[in-house]
Amino acid sequence: MSQFTSQFWDVYVAILSLVSIIACALFLKSQSVRKAPGAAPTTGHVWDEDLAEYNNPLPRWWSWLFYITIVFAIAYLVLYPGLGSWRGVLGWSQVSQLEQETAAADRRFGPLYDKFAAIELVALARNPEALAIGQKLFLNNCAQCHASDGAGSRGFPNLTDRDWLWGGEPRTIKATITEGRTGTMPPFGPALGEQGVKDLAHYVMSLSGLTHDSLRKARGEALFKQTCAACHGAEGKGNPALGAPNLTDRIWLHGSGEPAIIETITRGRTNHMPAHKDLLSEAKIHLLSAYVLSLSQAEK
Repeated sequence: MSQFTSQFWDVYVAILSLVSIIACALFLKSQSVRKAPGAAPTTGHVWDEDLAEYNNPLPRWWSWLFYITIVFAIAYLVLYPGLGSWRGVLGWSQVSQLEQETAAADRRFGPLYDKFAAIELVALARNPEALAIGQKLFLNNCAQCHASDGAGSRGFPNLTDRDWLWGGEPRTIKATITEGRTGTMPPFGPALGEQGVKDLAHYVMSLSGLTHDSLRKARGEALFKQTCAACHGAEGKGNPALGAPNLTDRIWLHGSGEPAIIETITRGRTNHMPAHKDLLSEAKIHLLSAYVLSLSQAEK
């Protein structure tokens, strides 16, 4: 990646921008020069036998409009970022603007969040006012992966059921949002081979009552104890401390059925939940945690 981060590209962008502006100015100048008397009145292009294109310069007012845009472009590049790593005389950046607007919003709305900070999550999950605020935080920060109703999708956990990879206790939910999570299922395809993977897949399918081949299940049980029990447990009920899912229920993060399970065993899986501690204040995370907790406590 070093070829994309070297100083060469800063210089390249700066030179390209300046050359483009200068070239536009020179071209505009060439098109604004009035022709000497006796010069050819047309460009020589003729359509429909008698429709000719006159070789006249641009109108003065039109030329000056273009010159104004060139002056504006130069002034912009002096004041704002645009020439490689040049930050501009004003020192403006999108990041600094975002930080200023975020700080202003925190000063304005901070007290609204802080009044809920001392309330326990279980009680807060039943507070309509807190849930209304938490829902807005969820839609802005979580719905992109977990869907607007928290039901998730393939590869993204459903937050409305009571099946939790890392545990559904209030403090665990808050820790997940704050610090993030990374769950890794290593690939076993190279070690087990095609038939071994298929045998193991049928044993896993049997754990949750899916249709399976009994002979392959019998062979796959030994493989499960050797390769999977350390994370998923001897009975396949999972381990929240590792984020290892329960294989005995019918909730499948990456899809059930033989093809999906074989793909998971063969290639492995990596799931990442980003940390929000640098994006949201502690008071906002507290409210967001209460809202997520409430999703799984709703009456079914």
